[in-house]
Amino acid sequence: MSSLFIILSNVILGLLLLVNNVFAGADHDSLTLKSATEIAIRNNPDLAQMRARAEAMAAIPSQVGTLPDPEISFSAANLPVDTFSTAQVDMTQIGPGISQAIPFPGKLALRSSAASFEAKAAFENVTEARWWLLSNVKQVWWQIFYLDRALQVVKDNQLLLEQFIQITRTKYEVGEGLQQDILLAQLELSNLLDQQLRLQGARHNSVAKLNALLDRAANQSITLPEEIAEELPTILSETALYQVAEHSRALLASKHESVNAARVRVDLAKKDFYPDFKLRASYGFRRDNPTGIDRDDFLTLGLSMNVPIFLDRKQAKAVDQRNSELMQQKYMLQDEWNNIRAEISQSYSDFQRASKQTVLFKTGIIPQARQTVASMLVGYQVNKVDFLNLVRSQISLLNNELQYWSTFAEANQALAKLMAAVGKEEIYE
Repeated sequence: MSSLFIILSNVILGLLLLVNNVFAGADHDSLTLKSATEIAIRNNPDLAQMRARAEAMAAIPSQVGTLPDPEISFSAANLPVDTFSTAQVDMTQIGPGISQAIPFPGKLALRSSAASFEAKAAFENVTEARWWLLSNVKQVWWQIFYLDRALQVVKDNQLLLEQFIQITRTKYEVGEGLQQDILLAQLELSNLLDQQLRLQGARHNSVAKLNALLDRAANQSITLPEEIAEELPTILSETALYQVAEHSRALLASKHESVNAARVRVDLAKKDFYPDFKLRASYGFRRDNPTGIDRDDFLTLGLSMNVPIFLDRKQAKAVDQRNSELMQQKYMLQDEWNNIRAEISQSYSDFQRASKQTVLFKTGIIPQARQTVASMLVGYQVNKVDFLNLVRSQISLLNNELQYWSTFAEANQALAKLMAAVGKEEIYE
């Protein structure tokens, strides 16, 4: 009976230390949440391509706001076709020319302004993409964190069930237990093995996803820190988060810039009611005639313009088009604002719910479940509790511990979504 007492003492001690059970030593190669986000910002190819696109668009305003390149020409005028002599006819002249297209005043400035607004919108989109990249990295990181804790809980419960099997065998050998208790414990141990395999598969998939975000090989191993603070912050109210997002969210700023660009294009379309110009100048050299008479050279100047005679069918329709595009951008801005408030409300609700559940499991349910298992172990020792109820209580403790780590990870994932939805990290009270 003394061996049975020793086994029971070890089981109770294991239950008391279950939540605090961590691997010995620190892993210097662990991937912290901060280092993961820094690697993603530095290496993620999708963010890099958006940044390159924004930089390319920043070079457009100078191009569209500059006059078109002048044209240089060379001509031979009034050249006789019988001899092709430049001295035979008085009007024959050979010389260079130059022409310059000049848009109606104000058009170049409007084109440059529209392109500048689009470039600003592109840079705001880079900031927006950065926030959601950080959010995705954090969410996957916390998912791996949960899976690591879940695997540890399952491992600890495997050890406890193995001790339960020893207890049942000892009681069976002295004639106080049943063989079905041993079989029941072995069955639950097999179920834990199945759960462990599923958790390991889920972790492998999450690691591959995180590696993709970090621009690393999908099969590169990832080890997370063994210890982490389990306290969750207190965040601003839902209404206060709306106010912060209205001024901080990059997506809203991008849509505002798109509205500004569309408004400028309306003004540019109205400018097309006025003509564009082209200035020309050419110089004609004339050779002296065969008798030696000196011939004066000619200078030719010219001005031309397009005549917008199809106003109702062309320019007016272009203005209508640009006005419709402006209204489209305004509606898109309002729609995005509605979506952002919905994102904030959903993430806010998820965080509050998960935070409260985390506290409930940590301070109430898990301690009670652990006490229940310890009490049933003592009762099972004196044959006052059957083995089935003991196993059920242990399974309940296992599920509660898994649920605690799940809600803790969910709270941090919701916090990551909330930061991205607001566009700011400082959302705490």
